[in-house]
Amino acid sequence: MARAIILMMDSFGIGGAPDARDFGDEGADTFGHIVDSFPEIKIPNLVRLGLLKAANAASGNNRKVSEEGAKVDLPSVYGHCVEISSAKDTTSGHWEIAGVPVLESWGYFKPEYPSFPKELLERICKKAGITGFLGNKAASGTVIIQELGEEHIKTGMPIGYTSADSNFQIAAHEKYFGLQKLYDLCQIVYEEVKPYHIARVIARPFIGEKAGEFVRTGNRHDYSVLPIAPTLLDVAKANGHKVIAVGKIYDIFAGCGVVEKKTASGHPALWEKTFEAMREAEDGSLIFTNFVDFDMLYGHRRDVKGYAKALEEFDAMLPEFVSQLKDDDVVFICADHGNDPTAKGTDHTREQVPVLMFGQKIKAKDAGKRKTFADIGQTVAEVLDLKLNKGVSFL
Repeated sequence: MARAIILMMDSFGIGGAPDARDFGDEGADTFGHIVDSFPEIKIPNLVRLGLLKAANAASGNNRKVSEEGAKVDLPSVYGHCVEISSAKDTTSGHWEIAGVPVLESWGYFKPEYPSFPKELLERICKKAGITGFLGNKAASGTVIIQELGEEHIKTGMPIGYTSADSNFQIAAHEKYFGLQKLYDLCQIVYEEVKPYHIARVIARPFIGEKAGEFVRTGNRHDYSVLPIAPTLLDVAKANGHKVIAVGKIYDIFAGCGVVEKKTASGHPALWEKTFEAMREAEDGSLIFTNFVDFDMLYGHRRDVKGYAKALEEFDAMLPEFVSQLKDDDVVFICADHGNDPTAKGTDHTREQVPVLMFGQKIKAKDAGKRKTFADIGQTVAEVLDLKLNKGVSFL
């Protein structure tokens, strides 16, 4: 039986969302605006697989990117997908791809100080045995640790903040606060925010001795709500398929449906763990990797140049990845939302996402515009001889 491999390019939108105006994202186009800024970008393998055709169809533009130098030459299916979930966050995007759209709204905390209700913080502090929180506002995680890191070390109070997503994030120093203490605190917060319908509590550990030197570590951990229905991962596991989660996939699905998880930080390490999973996975396995740096390091930080370079590096890894595929393997490259690095603010952007499917035994075609991200999951399910409740396969 074929193996299915999903490479999630976190935040790699291609514009054209029909409801972008409702989210304040009219005109957002992550890929298109990167190309506009760097028209000589070298991503020949992605172009050969159909990315540019999918992006132009989604955005209605006619951008040109050369495929000269492409080394990946496999039959491919390409298309572009519209999101039907009510939000543009990571959890909603991943769950919808896996066949479970989130049609009800998440809860959100206020962006301005104080973001968190006083009574909520009082309950958390009492249970955790801490005196209070610093921050208590919407902020960039890399910025707020420089702003409050020294005070955090001095007072012992963790840094609590949120974003435009549905979350409660907690930054704390690995040495002076302690990693396990941070995890224990997040577990308390996870239980306390349930009535607020918050999607994730995120532990954001960091190191360093003074402002300007603080850096986040790879020991992030997300405490996510359980999927609201069985996802592709659950269905695969229930039917005896090995499901290997690489990177933050385990956290996004709260471990549901995962047989084995492989943790890694940074794209090079994520590629290596993906290769490791491919060497180990038997026929019928599902390997699911999230390449988070596109979103975390470049989209949210509005780093167009960095995003472009990361795309080139991702593309350059594809020939090595393809060389390790088995004849029956089917690969899906997709995204969970947009994060246009040329947009105002630091929030995700509502966009369509690409889907590229390829393998030795795939019949090349244009899958066109898909009405929901769930079509991706349904197609993966068909590869694995499974069936989901949502989505239409484009096989």
